[in-house]
Amino acid sequence: MNVKETATAIVELIGGKENIAHLEHCSTRLRFTLKDNSLVQKDALEKVDGVIGVRQNVQCQVIIGNDVVEVYDEVMNVLGHELTADGGSEGKQKQSWGAVLLDFIISIFQPLIPAVAGGGVLKSLLLLASVTGLMDNTSQTYQILNLIGGAPLYFLPILVAITTANKLKVNQLVAVSAVGALILPELTTLLTDGAAFMGFGLQNIAYASQVFPAILTVLFYAQIEKLFTRISPKPIRIFFVPMMSLVITVPVALLILGPLGFEVGTIFSAAIIWLYAHLGWVATGILAAVLPLMVVTGMHKAMIPYAVSSMSEMGAELLYLPASLAHNIAEAGACFAVSVRTKDQKLRSTAVSAGISALFGITEPALYGVTILHKRVLYGVMASSLVGGAVAGLFAIKAFALVGPGLASITMFVDEANPMNLVWALVTLGVSFAVSFVLVLFLFKDKVVENKTTVADPKAEVLSKPVDGQVVALSEVNDEVFSSGMIGEGFGIIPTSGELIAPEDGEITMLFETNHAIGLKTRNGAELLFHIGLDTVQLEGKHFTPYVKAGDQVKQGQPLIQFDLDAIKAAGFDPIVICVVTNQENFRVKTIESTDEQSGQGVLSIAPLV
Repeated sequence: MNVKETATAIVELIGGKENIAHLEHCSTRLRFTLKDNSLVQKDALEKVDGVIGVRQNVQCQVIIGNDVVEVYDEVMNVLGHELTADGGSEGKQKQSWGAVLLDFIISIFQPLIPAVAGGGVLKSLLLLASVTGLMDNTSQTYQILNLIGGAPLYFLPILVAITTANKLKVNQLVAVSAVGALILPELTTLLTDGAAFMGFGLQNIAYASQVFPAILTVLFYAQIEKLFTRISPKPIRIFFVPMMSLVITVPVALLILGPLGFEVGTIFSAAIIWLYAHLGWVATGILAAVLPLMVVTGMHKAMIPYAVSSMSEMGAELLYLPASLAHNIAEAGACFAVSVRTKDQKLRSTAVSAGISALFGITEPALYGVTILHKRVLYGVMASSLVGGAVAGLFAIKAFALVGPGLASITMFVDEANPMNLVWALVTLGVSFAVSFVLVLFLFKDKVVENKTTVADPKAEVLSKPVDGQVVALSEVNDEVFSSGMIGEGFGIIPTSGELIAPEDGEITMLFETNHAIGLKTRNGAELLFHIGLDTVQLEGKHFTPYVKAGDQVKQGQPLIQFDLDAIKAAGFDPIVICVVTNQENFRVKTIESTDEQSGQGVLSIAPLV
């Protein structure tokens, strides 16, 4: 992979520099917050060398895998100073409050993971060394290293202040100063002894390791900063704005926001503990089973605030991370099973690499490269995650470090008070891997093998030509997305008439709003996509007249869409008609050689796989 070429292509295909409002990355993905999500050329983006997949929800997530840091750095080089300081809010798409909230949470908590994970793993390794007798936990060396490991969690309010200020595009140093005041040793002592501000009593709360008080404080500070920036005379703005922001923000935080945030964190953790206490192993199992779907959509990031809060409140986490251990290892087992079964060399290579990553707690390469591309593999992963998660919940294992669970981080389950905690974590690991490997070994069906074993089937269908004209191979279509077979196997027709007809009996599943594309599901379940012309979406429905709508039952030969062939050509568009089978994994698709221009001639054979 040429990192520079990959980065340049990514920027271009997400709408260019001017479309990027915010960019960050996690362990495998570039996470773009865009002004206009509709500008993303998703299909082309997934074809870029080095891109494993693309998922769009609140953010545009470009999955890279292990090279994400290098690609991120190069993307930032490509952007230069084009990423505006205000996050490019001008022209940004209007989003629902839920989408905005999720984007806010991800942007705040995702950058915290490296620091919190690094410190947590260090503390777990020290604990293991102490339990096994390799280090004396009373020695100064041990104590200093332990303090180093605990520093990220202790100073979590400061870290949260930085990420929140960065997201809100306010002065980071002033925001840190406001939150830092809450954890000053002198202030902590005052609160312990009983303190008041202007006659109002202050609650005795230890704000170290707290998340929500810091978030609320910076949110309030952002509004105060904007207010005083607007009303302050420019000559004194440099000191007046931060001074007034601190004078107002910190007391409000001590009196209202800090206690409120503390209560939010307490309630949040209590709710999860209640759920666990009442559902027990069932809760862990169910969470593990749905984690593949949560990770694919990015929704698992919503669990991070809980996990961080749980770590700060109780010093351990007993639901999300044990469930993640089961899921991560299940992904690994599934990938290794696929590598054994498949005859496809590219898939085998992907599966082995993704399986190794999953063993070490990084599942995105497995999910996007193997799991979600094969439904049977996904079902196997979910089932084995359910079993592994249930085992983890049954033995009530606890995690003591906020890091992706895997082989390298298994020490996160070391518990000095309960040595069996690590043993049961290893049992969870073994059960998850074994069940997943066996299940997927049984469930997975290799496309290469299936094609070889497909036999003549009475349910096989032969499609007639959907439009008069010359049939051409899909590889001859002047569009990489179609010609590569990315969407599905099929054919193209250079039309000589302007009427698209049904090539087989079936149901209309989709009619694109611009009427240039339509979907048809045949009697044997084959899902066909007909696309009239290249880039004709730009015509916005002009020159296209549909005769059917989604949900209609149609017969072979029935007109579907009328299109003005001459007008499309005159507008400068290639009028080629493309037909592809989008669910080809369930069928053997074979093009029938023909040069006959009569519409009744069979052009495509679709047979269900045995």
